[in-house]
Amino acid sequence: MFTPDQIGKILLGIGGIIALVGVVFLLGDRIGLGRLPGDIIIRRENLTIYFPITTMIIISIILTLIFSLFRR
Repeated sequence: MFTPDQIGKILLGIGGIIALVGVVFLLGDRIGLGRLPGDIIIRRENLTIYFPITTMIIISIILTLIFSLFRR
């Protein structure tokens, strides 16, 4: 199983990732995430549908790079 030292490192890593995601959400509007070319917004009278395709691709690439650094 895991030793207390390993559990502590895992919890710190998870906490760091959660903090990073929180910062991205706070600063996302300022840096333009959610309003990129390729993000699809469909507006009707009583309905708004939002597909943030480009934003999700960029976030996926960033998370892939971060996780690949931790994996080494």
